[in-house]
Amino acid sequence: MRDSSTGSTGKPPKRPSPSSPSRRTLLAATAGVTAALALEGTTADAAGPEAGADDKELRALISRMTLEEKVGQLFVMRVYGHSATAPDQADIDANLKEIGVRTAAELLARYRVGGIIYFSWAHNTRDPHQIADLSNGIQRASLDLPRGLPVLISTDQEHGIVARVGKPATLFPGAMALGAGGSRRDARTAGRLGGAELRALGIRQDYAPVADVNVNPANPVIGVRSFGADPEAVARMVVSQVDGYRRSGVAATAKHFPGHGDTETDSHYGFPEIKHTREQWTRLDAPPFRAAIRAGIGSIMTAHIMVPALDPAEDPATLSHPILTGILREELGYDGVVVTDSLGMQGVRTKYGDDRVPVLALKAGVDQLLNPPSLDVAWNAVLNAVRGGELTEARLDQSILRVLRLKAGLGLFGKPYVSHAGVDRVVGTRAHLAAADRIAERTTTLLVNRQRLLPLSRRGHRNVLVVGADPASPSGTTGPPTTVLATALTELGFTATALSTGTAPTQATIDRAVAAADGKDAVVVGTYNVTASSSQRTLVEALLATGVPVVAVAVRNPYDVAQLPDVGAYVASYSWTDVELRAAARVIAGRAAPRGRLPVPVQRADDPTQVLYPIGHGLTY
Repeated sequence: MRDSSTGSTGKPPKRPSPSSPSRRTLLAATAGVTAALALEGTTADAAGPEAGADDKELRALISRMTLEEKVGQLFVMRVYGHSATAPDQADIDANLKEIGVRTAAELLARYRVGGIIYFSWAHNTRDPHQIADLSNGIQRASLDLPRGLPVLISTDQEHGIVARVGKPATLFPGAMALGAGGSRRDARTAGRLGGAELRALGIRQDYAPVADVNVNPANPVIGVRSFGADPEAVARMVVSQVDGYRRSGVAATAKHFPGHGDTETDSHYGFPEIKHTREQWTRLDAPPFRAAIRAGIGSIMTAHIMVPALDPAEDPATLSHPILTGILREELGYDGVVVTDSLGMQGVRTKYGDDRVPVLALKAGVDQLLNPPSLDVAWNAVLNAVRGGELTEARLDQSILRVLRLKAGLGLFGKPYVSHAGVDRVVGTRAHLAAADRIAERTTTLLVNRQRLLPLSRRGHRNVLVVGADPASPSGTTGPPTTVLATALTELGFTATALSTGTAPTQATIDRAVAAADGKDAVVVGTYNVTASSSQRTLVEALLATGVPVVAVAVRNPYDVAQLPDVGAYVASYSWTDVELRAAARVIAGRAAPRGRLPVPVQRADDPTQVLYPIGHGLTY
């Protein structure tokens, strides 16, 4: 099993009509309630709890649910396979091992889960038509059950370095790139168009945008997933993205409350402690979440972090009543859906057992329990907590009401299905791809340009060698980065060749790169999280020693520039996905002017107390 936050099935099913058996089941199960719900959320602007159906009608629906069905509505679960009923044998085996069921349909029948999360590694996202078919299969399987309800399907589609749906869907620049561009309009457009594509695939909840303020360059889990280090600037970008998603009819999710931006521990593998005082939290971490709430955010995701200033008990925020109820609900006035980060992450499992975590999360104020390591353990723990009196059924009803409000506001009761025709009209269209390219051009940041090395001249620098790191594609559908850069430069009139040297090049690899640079007019090197001890530094220094001009592209963190002070030019792309690398190539070639500005400060490598490049730094030509 892996954690969150972070093919053909034969003949595609026809789009279900309003009179299909699944639709009749929905109508029968919800009786008079659905008639009202079907009128809600049918416009793109209806996303959000406040757009839901009348609470009296939703409570009537809840009153007809069994206790087991209520428990199920609180869970959002992974499931392996490209099909809801006929996954590949390997995925059946994985489901049996981890969940005790064979398929998504069996998962819904046994546990009545209210949500399902898609992952590329779970083989949920092979291609757009397959994703749509999977979504329809999940909805049909749920709606065909007694008192069946539509499923809220979600994913982590942050863009940039976290994307579960890949090409041919449109991939936009990630958060820090958008922060570098500084355009609220671009952030809104990326949310609106990206959200529209998710909705066409049957995905109505996106675990984005990241509202964390990345004030720690050593943060191993947030980094370029954040819009930047300025709380007010991050807040503006978060609001724009929330607005974009709302316009598309998808629920955005601000994460990770109360703020994961100042940690040196990855909560997937450890239990981070945020040492901010209450005043620092109010000034640095809270503004983006306050802004998201004012903007009508559909859901907020919790962080598996310890913040002693907010809860002296030092519980994970996900399990903290003072943080989730005292601050988020009461102080900030938020009454929308609260979803945990993945319950399989170590940050929430360090202090309590897997049977206690879901119960404590609900007691803290959570509504959706995301991806527990063992659904059977978690589901039965909640069920037994109600039967034993630790949780009341009324407490479950509160959370279910919020979840149903969200589903109603998203139009799931009226229009739970999608179609291939809808996919073809929206997903990966030429207009969307062009918009992504234009946005990316406005994010590329030129940090260093000694002796006006850039833009490279096709006369003086025609023969180019591209070397560097080739990290795995976030979606499995892009890259490798060195090839993408070389191809893009060749298409722009250069003669470029690629040589992958990796994130930790050996001396033999460095020697090959130096030999390949012989006779070249310029070298472009992609850097990835360079540290003082990184052999990527040795590679760049060896290339500089050849006398060939060296242009570096930071394909992830812009902080790399501090470790390589002697390169002729340094460009920050903020991600290694194709759209951002092609934009970097156009800037290097002079086909586009660099317009990005650092959204984070870069400290000196030899003295981190000193700022080398401040927020707002960026050159152009």
